[in-house]
Amino acid sequence: MPEIDRIIRNALTEDIGSGDVTTMACIPPGTQARAELVAKDDFVLAGVDVVRRVFTQIDGHVDFEKLREDGSRVRRGEVFAWIKGEAASLLMGERVALNLLQRMSGIATLTAQFVKAVDGTGAAIVDTRKTTPGLRVLEKYAVRAGGGRNHRHALYDGVLIKENHIAAAGSITAALGRAKGRVPHTLRIEIETTTLAEVGEAVAAGADIILLDNMNLLQLREAVQLVDRRALLEASGGVNLKTVRAIAETGVDLISVGALTHSFRSSDISMLFQ
Repeated sequence: MPEIDRIIRNALTEDIGSGDVTTMACIPPGTQARAELVAKDDFVLAGVDVVRRVFTQIDGHVDFEKLREDGSRVRRGEVFAWIKGEAASLLMGERVALNLLQRMSGIATLTAQFVKAVDGTGAAIVDTRKTTPGLRVLEKYAVRAGGGRNHRHALYDGVLIKENHIAAAGSITAALGRAKGRVPHTLRIEIETTTLAEVGEAVAAGADIILLDNMNLLQLREAVQLVDRRALLEASGGVNLKTVRAIAETGVDLISVGALTHSFRSSDISMLFQ
């Protein structure tokens, strides 16, 4: 995928620059090595094929063998991939590969925790655009690896009318009316609401999806009854692992969680020469 290769190329350029002076100083040219990727804690794996692309960009002769697929649960101490080739190539790619792999696996692991928390409710966990600049394609992939779903990727592939759009347009009805007259029928239109009155206005104006922003559980339940399946409902705001189950049990269809991509803990992974 060109976008992923561009991310890797930029990261390698940032890290290597004019050359790895440490490796060049102490490793004889042509030295061969074999390294393992080993889990230092439990996590859901995401990014193992990205690691392969890191090393093959540096050296097309590097051999890479993955022992586990993305989405797998990896246990502490488990070796989940092997890399073999020139020691210099492995050393130059080590930090970039681990940085991306640890971030992606951290996102997948947190996502899996949220997905497990709402199991059986019918609600889906979705991400947001609150991603690391330049890494969105990888971070949203990691959400999918953890069992979550992607919201719109960027401003160009989905209509989400938020409070500032509404203020500029004049009202929910005005914003929806203008959007429906300009957006292709193939795109659904979502609009943000903060009160039940706004939910009623959004339904009447023909919204396809209604975002319920920072509403309490009682408001969410009332919104579900008010809309009565005439639009999809997305809950957002105040969502964490302690609150997400109760939010899901109100009957909403989607729960968006910015924390998936901005408040995760990177997984602990090492690359060790054998």
